[in-house]
Amino acid sequence: MVELGGVVVTVKVAHFRLCYSRMQFCVAYLRESLEMVLDAHVRAFEFFGGSCRKGIYDNLKTVVTKILMGKDRQFNRRFQNLASHYLFEPVACTPAAGWEKGQVESQVKFIRQRLFVPRPKFAGMDELNHWLKDRCQTIAAGHLHPEFKDQTVADYFAQEKKHLVAVSSPFDGYKETPARVATTALVSYDRNRYSVNASAVGRTVMLRAYAGRIVIVHEGEVIGDHRRQFVRDKAVYDAWHYLEVLEHKPGALRNGAPFRGWQLPEPLMEIRQTLSKRSDGDRQFVGIPGAVALYGLDALASGVASRDVVLNILSRAHDDPEISECETSAACRNLKCRPLPTAAVTMSS
Repeated sequence: MVELGGVVVTVKVAHFRLCYSRMQFCVAYLRESLEMVLDAHVRAFEFFGGSCRKGIYDNLKTVVTKILMGKDRQFNRRFQNLASHYLFEPVACTPAAGWEKGQVESQVKFIRQRLFVPRPKFAGMDELNHWLKDRCQTIAAGHLHPEFKDQTVADYFAQEKKHLVAVSSPFDGYKETPARVATTALVSYDRNRYSVNASAVGRTVMLRAYAGRIVIVHEGEVIGDHRRQFVRDKAVYDAWHYLEVLEHKPGALRNGAPFRGWQLPEPLMEIRQTLSKRSDGDRQFVGIPGAVALYGLDALASGVASRDVVLNILSRAHDDPEISECETSAACRNLKCRPLPTAAVTMSS
């Protein structure tokens, strides 16, 4: 139990521990789903500075899809991709045999007492995880190795770190599911809705759920990227996704849900305030954001009086550069007389 932004919530803590040095790493999440497990591995191997050659796991439902005879398990495909990326072998414990991973099981009470008693308070999850990372390093530097009492856990971790498998690039830890884009240009996931480009309405897209982001992809192109929400029944809009709709329904600029509280860049905000004084100000303004998305804000001047002036400024700033006059070749300079055009015309009936 922790307090985040003044609200008491229950967090899920992923706990890793290296078997030789006993170096540990903790990271907290609001869910215990597959994308969280994948993200926890990415963070852990980044913290350790490399991956292990073998990982001992409990029979997590998010990782183990089927328990077979003995030690055989059928792992989730995305988890297998993670293991192949980091070149480690996952080994599952026998059900109800906690001693097979005792180095972690025995540390649950220790971590809870050391890190979560009394109840910690933070502004958000990012601040909590930075604190957990620092605390893991502090504990390792201040505790002797439980088996070799001559040095601390941090000292033995420095020796073990040299033998870890080097990581060249982090694993892209997401869970991908197909989703249908509604007529409101929204896709649903985990009881929340996220906007995409209006051109994708009615199509089936691929939704990639990360630990902290939602990315929507269609035909290899990202059409939506949002910070993930962990509340329920919330719609997350990006007003720039609705520019096509705005051109046909300019009245939505004032009353449409995607445009409420739209934080425009300062030059665009000044233009909108100027045009709002006119009766057709909304209709004039709706054509400007699309041009800005194409050309950028660098050439945009504030204080302009109409849409046509703004579009003219943006287009002129990106006109094709003038072509310099061609130099006359040496062969042309050697001509003795000027070539004359002929007026002969051949016609046939």
